Amino acid sequence: MEVTKSSPVEPGKWRQFLAAIITNISTFSYGIILGWTSPVIPLLLSPNNPVSKEPLTAEEISWLNSILCITGIPLLPLCSLIAERFGRKLIGYFIAIPFVASWLLTIFGSCFQHLIIARIFASIGGAFLFFLIPLYVTEISGDSIRGLLGTFMVFGINIGIFLAYTLGAVLSYQLFAICALIFPMIFFGCFIFLPETPTYLVRKNRITDAVKSLMWLKNGDKSAVDQELLRLQTLAKESSNPNTSVGICDLFRDRATIKGFIIANALLSGQQMAGITAMLTYTTLIFDMAGSSLSPNTATIIIGGIQIFGSWLSTIFMERAGRRILIQISCLGMLLCHFAIATFLFLQSWSIDVSSFRWIPLVALSVYVITYSAGMGPAPFIVASEVFSPDIAAFACSIAMSIMFAVAFAIVKFFPLAIQFMGMHGCFYLLSMFCGCTLLFTYFFVPETKGRSIESIIDELNGCSGRFNENDYVKASVEINEKNIHTSSV
Repeated sequence: MEVTKSSPVEPGKWRQFLAAIITNISTFSYGIILGWTSPVIPLLLSPNNPVSKEPLTAEEISWLNSILCITGIPLLPLCSLIAERFGRKLIGYFIAIPFVASWLLTIFGSCFQHLIIARIFASIGGAFLFFLIPLYVTEISGDSIRGLLGTFMVFGINIGIFLAYTLGAVLSYQLFAICALIFPMIFFGCFIFLPETPTYLVRKNRITDAVKSLMWLKNGDKSAVDQELLRLQTLAKESSNPNTSVGICDLFRDRATIKGFIIANALLSGQQMAGITAMLTYTTLIFDMAGSSLSPNTATIIIGGIQIFGSWLSTIFMERAGRRILIQISCLGMLLCHFAIATFLFLQSWSIDVSSFRWIPLVALSVYVITYSAGMGPAPFIVASEVFSPDIAAFACSIAMSIMFAVAFAIVKFFPLAIQFMGMHGCFYLLSMFCGCTLLFTYFFVPETKGRSIESIIDELNGCSGRFNENDYVKASVEINEKNIHTSSV
């Protein structure tokens, strides 16, 4: 019997959309945690501090931000171990629990130490989140929509940040935290009903459970389920023993893994070195340089809205334009924005009249936020989850994200110190250079992964092609269906 070509329509696409949306309720909740400090810091610095009798110091405030980056680093390798032994879904439950504990401590805390512990819990949940979301979404998604669903993570974070800016402007300290507490509970209640990833189940030889998972994700399309199951089984045979734990040495086991690890680290670290933290931290100053009379809360709400617009662009173009071109456009746009602000500040430091160009910093900030959210925000997470074979993906991504968090901590903690030595204009020139380095690296070393199977990406990184022939498992799937039909008729 002649093999017919598979339909270009992704079977069960809307179920995969639903699973990705439910999963990313956690990223929305984390976005609220990230945005919480912006409207709350003025309260914590004021005599009417809602937490303690005395205003917090600038040093204490800096720890509320930087502690989010550093606490989760030791947990990421542990996430890999748990995910490989007990499944991806268990990590999802671990996201909600520390988020709930964080908000409860924020509500009932009566001193700075309580806030620090609350932020530590938030950091723990964030570490679980950044590990799980790209991995889970990649493993439940079809090739044609994997990139689109991958953009939901940064989209969710940005919506959460925007909501935090808005709630902080209109609600009291306690009421804000109570509202924020609701979302991790919603996530936990919904995530229970999602299936375990078929990739994990096949690697653990739980074929019956894998079929059930695929039947849900493929909306009961038996042909698509058989085809995907055979692909996953073939891939599992080519991977290392699923019962053998992976370690640091496995990151250098072959050419594809080494290249994938370099790409993941370069993009994730490059994302943090692109200066998103610095730009958002100095949003109020940039509005002031532009001569804006807007209040700090209004300015941050505007920037939060622009971030959402940029994230919306990424959902439109990630599967149309591709990851590689979006990263390059994003890096080029951010490079020019940093350079424009740095030059404005440099001229201003030499007492040159720049009053006619006061609009430049505001335009540069707006363009920067759009280009970052459309490209370098989501794309590094998506690419990092696509350049490893399933047996090493969890461990390799955990190490790459540990390095990313370390870089983020260094940027948050030492950027103010760098300003003292280099001046603010020097720091923005440096960020511009970092964006240029990521742009060049992407151009020369990052493959396009749009719409491709993980197997073909690994083949390219290995410098070969054809190792895994997609037509073979399509044909085999048809033969399996014919055999099942014949057996049932007999």
